[in-house]
Amino acid sequence: MTVFLNGRLVADSEARIEPTDRGLTLGDGLFETIAVRGRRAARTDAHLARLGDGAEVIGLAVPLGGRELRSALQDVIEANAIDFGVLRLTLTRGLGPRGLPPPVPAQPTLLITGASQDLTAQEPVTAVIATTTRRNEHSPLSGIKSTCCLDGILAAREAAKRGAGDALLLNGAGNLAEATAANLFLVIDATAVTPPVDDGAMPGVMRADVIRGLSAAERTLGPADLSSASEAFLTNSLGIRPLTAVDGEPIGDGNPGPVSAEAQKII
Repeated sequence: MTVFLNGRLVADSEARIEPTDRGLTLGDGLFETIAVRGRRAARTDAHLARLGDGAEVIGLAVPLGGRELRSALQDVIEANAIDFGVLRLTLTRGLGPRGLPPPVPAQPTLLITGASQDLTAQEPVTAVIATTTRRNEHSPLSGIKSTCCLDGILAAREAAKRGAGDALLLNGAGNLAEATAANLFLVIDATAVTPPVDDGAMPGVMRADVIRGLSAAERTLGPADLSSASEAFLTNSLGIRPLTAVDGEPIGDGNPGPVSAEAQKII
């Protein structure tokens, strides 16, 4: 694999991240997962806007401008001959001494990797409601793509142990927030609804397009709303996946529904 690291393309075997990089030692960084379709990065404007928003929240300057970032993304696509697949853009604060206070000025690390991947319609999935962790809707980190994904990892481990493909995370108030790495949509009374960002939902790039495409509503959803839904689906930048059961209870009739199928056309 050829990667983009701090301004140049290098073989992954030659790429070096310093041992004192704060992204490694403290999770002090951001990332974006970007789909590649037809040898082009998808929804780059939205991804780079969210990256910029996250960088502002944590007080980190993005080392390249939008045009340069787009060029770097395309360079990785071409270098690895990716027709359909995924890019991962990782931005950390870079090297730093021991301790939490960030270095001033920071010297950020920017890494872009890519790989081919089948992005056709994803298979339906079942989920559980996670009991090991919750989303903190009051934290500014709930709205950014932080490189610290341990809440999602804990929930995913729980899902696997309980025989499910994913987990839904509640927030501190006990309301539905999102899945481990995807946004949640329910279809209630023929209308697609999704938890608002204020409830701990990630401002997903695909989520935004689905809201526009389906005229979906944003409102607080509790676990009880799952029993009222005729169908459900999960969205992230790589696709849309029907959700057919939660905690062993079917959503609707337990099969993917027409609204999920309509949402998949938005990809």
